[in-house]
Amino acid sequence: MYHRFITVFLLCPLLVHAAEVQRKFNPQTGIESVQVEHPGFSLKLQPLSPDFVAAVFSARGLPEDIVDATRHYCVFGTILKNTGQRPLHYDLKDWRYVTPDGKTHHLKTKTQWLEEWKNRSLAFRWVLLYEEQTYQPGDWGQGFTTLPVPAGSQFDLYYSWTQGGKRYEDKIKAVHCAPAKAPGG
Repeated sequence: MYHRFITVFLLCPLLVHAAEVQRKFNPQTGIESVQVEHPGFSLKLQPLSPDFVAAVFSARGLPEDIVDATRHYCVFGTILKNTGQRPLHYDLKDWRYVTPDGKTHHLKTKTQWLEEWKNRSLAFRWVLLYEEQTYQPGDWGQGFTTLPVPAGSQFDLYYSWTQGGKRYEDKIKAVHCAPAKAPGG
């Protein structure tokens, strides 16, 4: 009996740090957003349709080849928030996604996009999520995150952050990219 009490007592702090995952599916668009709440950290992934992303890039005057290239990526509007009392640091270079075939891949970062565009005289970088930042309590940021997988793909996302001198890691299972076209479209 004493050992069960000690085991439950020791596991309680682990339960407090467990993430709450909320999924919202819109049947009209076929898009499922995901929001994860950790103590001190919030992450939201809003899948963006290929047509929407292309329209954003096209409306800003980007060359047609870049606009077309974005159609071959899974793009999320990503929002990160420091909801805690200590600085929060993230680095997208540490984040990974695993496709259903079991292969691990890296996200395409802002630095990689800018390197690809460096000889193009493009001043369009504000829409992409900074790949590494530190947020003070109450700070937040947003931007596009990109994965080189087709529309409608599914994957597991492994993400990490540091807060209060401790590194945290977690996984969101079965994240869905926006479909190429809305249902019935």
